Amino acid sequence: MAKSSFLEEFKAFAVKGNVIDMATGVIIGGAFGKIVSSLVDDIIMPPIGYLIGGVNFTDLKYTLPAVSVEGVELSPATINYGNFLQTSLDFLIVAFCIFMLLKGVMKLTKKHEEPAPAEPAAPAGPTQEELLAEIRDLLKNK
Repeated sequence: MAKSSFLEEFKAFAVKGNVIDMATGVIIGGAFGKIVSSLVDDIIMPPIGYLIGGVNFTDLKYTLPAVSVEGVELSPATINYGNFLQTSLDFLIVAFCIFMLLKGVMKLTKKHEEPAPAEPAAPAGPTQEELLAEIRDLLKNK
């Protein structure tokens, strides 16, 4: 009995709109990240590398001195700061793209939420008392 209620609770949770929306967002976000990474790696970084002297950012590294242990020289360790720069630039571009996307979506949703401007109100006419007084005066003159 407890097993079926657990499954029912899980089913209710899994098919909620928020969970499905979140899953869709994660999948689209992953694909969007690949597109932006390709944009950075294949389109933006080559001209930047060319402008700074043909340097590929991912190749930038600092090689630490080699260490020998018991007479065997180990390959030197490297600090790959070029990968860090590349990843940081990827992040900045992704963040900027998402900012622009959200700004556009917010602008569109704001237009839909705002009510249409109200038409100007008709000029106020005479009050009921003024109309009655006018009718009274017209009846007096007859």
